[in-house]
Amino acid sequence: MADPATVRRALAAQRIETPSWAFGNSGTRFKVFAQAGVPRNPQEKIADAATVHRFTGVAPTVALHIPWDKVDDYAELGAYATSLGVRIGAINTNVFQDDDYKLGSVTNPDAGVRRKATDHLLEAIDIMDRTGSRDLKLWFSDGLNYPGQDDLRNRQDRLAAALRETYDRLGAEQRILLEYKLFEPAFYATDIPDWGTSYAHCVELGEKATVCIDTGHHAPGTNIEFIVAFLLRQGKLGAFDFNSRFYADDDLMAGAADPFQLFRIMYEIVRAGALDPAYGINFMLDQCHNIEAKIPAIIRSVLNIQEATAKALLVDRDALGRAQNDGDVLEANSVLMDAYNTDVRPLLAQVRADAGLDPDPVRAYRRSGHQEKIVADRVGGQQAGWGA
Repeated sequence: MADPATVRRALAAQRIETPSWAFGNSGTRFKVFAQAGVPRNPQEKIADAATVHRFTGVAPTVALHIPWDKVDDYAELGAYATSLGVRIGAINTNVFQDDDYKLGSVTNPDAGVRRKATDHLLEAIDIMDRTGSRDLKLWFSDGLNYPGQDDLRNRQDRLAAALRETYDRLGAEQRILLEYKLFEPAFYATDIPDWGTSYAHCVELGEKATVCIDTGHHAPGTNIEFIVAFLLRQGKLGAFDFNSRFYADDDLMAGAADPFQLFRIMYEIVRAGALDPAYGINFMLDQCHNIEAKIPAIIRSVLNIQEATAKALLVDRDALGRAQNDGDVLEANSVLMDAYNTDVRPLLAQVRADAGLDPDPVRAYRRSGHQEKIVADRVGGQQAGWGA
């Protein structure tokens, strides 16, 4: 049986990174719905991230997205984050919203466009130097809509060249997180469509390049926990972008669509001893809250990950191992399901109480009046978010 004290310590030490862009307005290709109280600048996004950390106690870092979070002085922005009790985490690049990138960024047939895109990646590392960030997260929308549109192999060569130049610019303690996505916005072929492509490029680059798994970037029915187990075994899992999907890249709250999948993923993390922050995996959220209030939705996502983690920690691994070695299929499945079906909310409430936090962060946030305060305070100016 799992030792209760060990479980509580692991849950207290868990860390989850929030994304700055999740606090801004977002939507679909049909409509962006503005919300009152949404941040108007990077400082207000960081303030919202600090609010999430204040109520959950496990979200001490916030990822930035450049140029959405562009400022004149990044060291000053980092100091501001520290003053609020959080730190700047991963730096995300954006090579998908410029008209020049219509046919791709680092894989574009035009050498000038490729240079522009690669220079942006290098700029992001300059920003990391000023913020003290460890992680450079790269996602490329590059791809093709039609057969024959461009040469598939040439595009891989161009991608490899840009990644190599970027990798060689990294500092000693910095690393690349290379994300992948099956499709969208490209529909025929995406240049990094799956974990295998990302993994192959990371192996070619070296030890400071690792794979980032976005849980919404796979074909329906993909066994994501297998990918997790494989990459852990190879030492190439660097980060997650947690979210939920029903159909495609829905970017819904983590654990909302398939909490059992999230549990299975976290079990592989626990099994590998990779939950400890010292292991180096960045457990990030990557979500867009189009119709729900931003801060409570992100708090809820953090809680969902905590619940999945708590259940994973409660798996009786000795009993599971015996059943697996005996070939007892039903018993092995039963051991796993017993942990998944455990109500871990009282356990997590105690962990939060021990940390001086309210046992129910969502209700505590609602009672705090903070949402009403930011709605009243953030009047005027351009809201941050899509189309801003």
